[in-house]
Amino acid sequence: MALGARLEMRQGQGLVITPQLQQAIKLLQLSNMELETYVEGELERNPLLQRDERDSEPDVEAGPRDAEDFASDNIPEGAAEAHMDVSHEAEASPGERNTGDAEGGAGDAGGAVDWSRAGKGGSFEDTDDFEQRLTREKTLAEHLYDQLMVSGFSGIEYAAATVLVDSVDEGGYLRGDMAETAERLGCDLTFLEDVLRMLQRFEPIGVFARDVRECLMLQLRERDRCDPAMVALLDNLDLLAKRDLSALRRACGVDEDDLKDMISELRALTPRPGAAFGGEPSQPVAPDVYVREGLGGLWHVELNSDTLPRLLVDQRYHARVSAGARTDQEKVFVADCMASANWLVKSLDQRAKTILKVASEIVRQQDGFLAYGVEHLRPLNLKTVADAIGMHESTVSRVTSNKYIATPRGMFELKFFFTSGIANSDGGEAHSSESVRHKIKQLIETERAEAEVHSDDRIVEILKETGVDIARRTVAKYREAMRIPSSVERRRVLKHA
Repeated sequence: MALGARLEMRQGQGLVITPQLQQAIKLLQLSNMELETYVEGELERNPLLQRDERDSEPDVEAGPRDAEDFASDNIPEGAAEAHMDVSHEAEASPGERNTGDAEGGAGDAGGAVDWSRAGKGGSFEDTDDFEQRLTREKTLAEHLYDQLMVSGFSGIEYAAATVLVDSVDEGGYLRGDMAETAERLGCDLTFLEDVLRMLQRFEPIGVFARDVRECLMLQLRERDRCDPAMVALLDNLDLLAKRDLSALRRACGVDEDDLKDMISELRALTPRPGAAFGGEPSQPVAPDVYVREGLGGLWHVELNSDTLPRLLVDQRYHARVSAGARTDQEKVFVADCMASANWLVKSLDQRAKTILKVASEIVRQQDGFLAYGVEHLRPLNLKTVADAIGMHESTVSRVTSNKYIATPRGMFELKFFFTSGIANSDGGEAHSSESVRHKIKQLIETERAEAEVHSDDRIVEILKETGVDIARRTVAKYREAMRIPSSVERRRVLKHA
């Protein structure tokens, strides 16, 4: 068999991602703190980049500001058109929507905005080590979110649950007043307490307790040891701390041996269920976007200029270095630094416009939540937002990861506003999953006799008559998530009632 060399041409298709495009995609999905450290690393590596140290503080005027002057508040000089006004009722027609780049681009976000100036922090590559992320312990918050994803929550319950998970400290205790949280979310206190009771079933048992007594009570209930004597002991923990055993025996109505056994059981419990998980230094979360209400039912959306790196390309220094470059290697180095600096500035500008555009569409879609509360969250997914603003779903997904928006109802991650929905059998607007769950609960609560008990199939038929297109297994899932027994068990209860 003869061996020989030959020249051959083949044509094919392949996806090639340039280093510049990789950088733009990476910047898009970074949080503001990660972006801060990344930019600092670029400042150290590239001598042609420098921070814009110019004072960008807004002028302070005496007396109250008019609501119409809101557009100029907290916006850097030359960026007066960078905000967006989103009406409660306005619907943008497809012809009015700007289209942007499919992967990192954004259309015009309201004028030429010079967002690309000034940054600070440390090297991103040094702090985000892959091996460290693999070996570090999982935090309590991550453990709770893992359970939340498979807990059966949906719609408004899931949204409220995420707020409660964020309120848990490292010890596992729920911090913050429930009434204030319910008022901020615009929901009933009883609804929020129902969500909390379901969250208190999460592992480790005892999390989401509001005090030590409730934490120990949750653990005793799991062990089926929460009898009246033990409840009395928990009600008198102050006597236990004083070691007033005689008063404890009288309060619990037990003898000395039983009291010793009860105290031993109590000591076997943990007052800090979250202590077994890894901890991280707490970092304050700064919002990427601000939303405020203006006149005429408009929502003003603007970027937080404090979290935007502001950089300049030093043209004078580039001219000096270029003139002094003698060898080809030096000339190539200077040219690469200039290209990298210009691309970074352009990528930061593009990132800011993309975030603003996505956040503005989310506000437009979820204006009911901002105006009336969590019960008015609409079904929303990535595709709906992507189609409305002319971007790819992956771009919207990157933008909404680790980005936060400050609203009159509190600060939320952008992903908070994406909720599931149930299709309308008449082809109209979809029903939110929470409203469907409420209808199911109402149907079951109206059962007063054995003959009135509805099976899951019958509930499906009733809901379809009202325009809700839902499957039987979905009804069963919602019913079990609300801790409602099956129709067979409900009939048995009503029969012996």
